[in-house]
Amino acid sequence: MNQVQQDTLEASPAARAAAFSVHVFTALGAGVALLALLEAVREHWSAMFGWLGAALVIDALDGPIARRLNVARLQPNWSGEVLDLVVDFVTYVFVPAYAITASGLLLPLAAPVLGAGIVVSGALYFADRRMKAADNHFRGFPALWNAAAFYLFLLHPPPALSSLAVAALIALTFVPFHVVHPVRVVRLRGLTLSLLAVWAVLAIVTIARDFDVAAPITAVLCAIAAYIVGSDAAIRLARSFKA
Repeated sequence: MNQVQQDTLEASPAARAAAFSVHVFTALGAGVALLALLEAVREHWSAMFGWLGAALVIDALDGPIARRLNVARLQPNWSGEVLDLVVDFVTYVFVPAYAITASGLLLPLAAPVLGAGIVVSGALYFADRRMKAADNHFRGFPALWNAAAFYLFLLHPPPALSSLAVAALIALTFVPFHVVHPVRVVRLRGLTLSLLAVWAVLAIVTIARDFDVAAPITAVLCAIAAYIVGSDAAIRLARSFKA
C-alpha cells in the first residue's frame, strides 16, 4: 500500500466526503454553463453573462478550497486538474463561442468559420503543456473567450472589425507572448488584484444595465483589459531600454 492510499484510508469519512464535495462544486460550473447556453439560445445575452460570471466565481473559489481540504490526497482517484479543464473549456470557450457566432456580431459568412476556429484553438490551448510560463504568466492569448465576448458586446464594433478581431485572437493563441495571471503572477499582484476588483464591479454594472453604460465605464473597462494583456510586454520593453 502506498502512502497516498494509506492517507486516504486513515482519513475520516467526513473528511473524504468534504474533499469530494469540492469536485462536485467544480463540476457545478458545467451546469452553470448549460444555463448560460440556454440563455444565449434565447438571445438573453446579459443573463448569459450573468451565469458565466457565476462560473468565474466557482472557478476562483474551488482551487483554494481544494488545497485547504487536501482534496488531491483524500480523493486521489479523481483528477481535479482534468475536471477543472473540462469545466473551463465549456465556460471560457464553448458557450462564449456560441454567443459570438450567433449574436450577429460577425460577418455572416465568417461567423461559423470563426466560431469553429474559437473552439478548435481553445481545445488545443487547453491541451498545451506550455500554456503557462515559468513565472505563471499565460503563454499566448489564454482562451479567455468569455472576456472577448464581453468586450464585443460592450463595444459592438462593425461586423468586419469584430471578425478581424476574433481572427486575430485565434492566431494569438499560438503566439508566445505573455499575459498576466491575475492571482498567480507575483509581480504587481496587489495592483492587478485591485484592478480586477474594479473590473468585476464595473462588469456587474454593465451586465445589469444590459451593456447600456456611460463612456467612462467603458473606458475604464478597456484600460484594465489593456493592462492585463499588455503589462508584461510593456515591462519587458522598458527593461530592454534600460539594458
